[in-house]
Parts: sequence; C-alpha cells; structure tokens
Amino acid sequence: MLKSGPLNLITDVAGLRVGNAADDKVKSGVTVVLCDTPATAAVQVLGGAPGTRETDLLEAHNTVETVNAVVLSGGSAFGLDAASGVQAALREKGVGFAVRDQIIPIVPAAILFDMLNGGDKDWGRYPPYRELGYDAVQAADRDFALGTVGAGTGALTAGLKGGLGSASTVLPNGVTVGALVAVNATGSVTVGRSRHFWAAPFELDGEFAGLGYPSPLPDDAARVFKKYEEANSAAANTTIAVIATDAVLSKAAGKRLAISAHDGFTRAIWPVHTPFDGDLVFALATGTSGITVGQEDVVDFFAAAASTMARAIARGVHQATAVPGDTMPVWSSRKG
Repeated sequence: MLKSGPLNLITDVAGLRVGNAADDKVKSGVTVVLCDTPATAAVQVLGGAPGTRETDLLEAHNTVETVNAVVLSGGSAFGLDAASGVQAALREKGVGFAVRDQIIPIVPAAILFDMLNGGDKDWGRYPPYRELGYDAVQAADRDFALGTVGAGTGALTAGLKGGLGSASTVLPNGVTVGALVAVNATGSVTVGRSRHFWAAPFELDGEFAGLGYPSPLPDDAARVFKKYEEANSAAANTTIAVIATDAVLSKAAGKRLAISAHDGFTRAIWPVHTPFDGDLVFALATGTSGITVGQEDVVDFFAAAASTMARAIARGVHQATAVPGDTMPVWSSRKG
C-alpha cells in the first residue's frame, strides 16, 4: 500500500524548499523550488508551445549536471524574468556554480500563459516577475500553500480555475517521490462537467474529496471542452511541473523520471500535450536518501512519478479559491 509523505508535498523530498509570491492585481505569480545542495536535473517537454529558460543545459549530453533552483512562473514570456530575480537572491546568499571568483546560480525556468484571466496586465514598462522571483526565494520553506498561490495564482483550465498542486509518495524501499505543478491546461481535470477528478484511481486518503469515478460515466466524459470561446491560439495554456526524488539518479535517469511524470498529465487532464500547451516537467534528484533504485524497484519508481503527478494536478484544482474578478469558477462551487 502506497502512502504519502508527512506533508504530502514535494518538500517531503529531503533537500528541497518551495517559495511562492504573487501580485493579486495582475492575477499572476511565481513559484520557486530551491535545492539545499545542487540537485541532478533533467527536463522533458511534450507540449507544442513551451516557454523556457536554461533547459538545453539539462540534456544528458551537456556539461552542467546540477541546478540550484527551478522556477515556475505565470506571465507568458514576460514571466521568464522571474528566474533573474531568483538568481539575484541566490547570488546574494553565495549560492551557485563557482567559476574562479564568480558565483553563477543555475536556475532553469518555465512559464505558463495567464494573460486572459481578468487581472490587470497594464504593469508599466517592466513586468513584476523579477521582483516576484526574488520574493519567492525569501518565502521558501518546507511547508507551503496550494491552489491560488504562486505560479497557480492566475491559472485556468477548461471550465475551472487551475492552481498550484503538490503531492508525495513514499515507496516501500524508502525512496520518496514528490510532485509540484501549476495547472493551466487546455483540457479538463474533471470527468465531463462533474466534480469527479480524472486522477481519482490514484487518490490517497481523500486528498481531493474522495469521490472516485462517477457511475455510470456521464455522457460528456469524452467531450473536449474549450478553455476559451474563441479559437485556441499558440501559448495560451500550459501545465508546468517538477517531479523530484531523494534517490540517486544520473541525468539520463532524471530524463526518464520527467518522461514518466508526463504520464501523470495524461491520467489527470483531458486532453493534454496539445499544440496549444507548453506542457513541461523538470526532474530533480537530491540523492539525500543515498538509495540507488535497483532493477527490482524501477517499474514501481517510475509508476510513482506518474501517479504522484496526477494527484498533484487534482489537488491544485481542488484547492483553488475564488477571488474578485475571476473569469472561471472554482471546483468547490461545482455541483453534481
């Protein structure tokens, strides 16, 4: 029987902290995952419209093995500024890759599109994301809120507000897997227009209402709902996430972990990985458990990446809260 970690958050993976910052007027925000010591990192992009920074260095054939932080941000391309704020905060703390007397924090980032959510995007000459990134570092802790916070502040899905979600799984061999996700998908996380989550088979301890699947399935279960009434446009959506573990992994194995976590997207969102999503998963391996996953455990390990991610997606939408000016309802308001 699988169980979650004590916080049921990505920070159950020892060596990680998470910080959130948001601008309520803009209806957008930033989430940062900080690594107490540099963590092995990888990435997998399966959406057709990604927005990223420093992802090429994460490929297994490239030199840099570890990162100091990973950033998830709203703001579309403007949100890439958030990584500069995170870099500034880490440099002040002396955290980064040392090149003689210079410290260079390694901070990959990904962004989601939240420009049409009712927030005031008339921010003047410069967008707020650099400062939000800096503030997110200052707020970093092991415990943090879910839902309408950080990068999930302005997130939307097909018919419901999105949000920031997280979950963890402790495997029988002692390895912990954790997921963090900003859910801003083209698709829907519920079965049709019901309150039941697609991720229901993986739910632990009623963490997103314990409803299971509806029986019988509603007639609209396979329907593709539109997020916006007008035609979709490139970069108008995106679910961005981090999958993490305390196991010892190479960059290549981290890539496989990120790939497996995308299976959690497919079990929690319908449809997903469209040409109009920038769907991306970063992988982090802190190695703090000292455990290398053996052949006898490898299938369970990668399956846990998928199930933990699916749970995190449902939790992000389940925890979203209503605020003035919302363009979509929250899950808690849905009936039936």
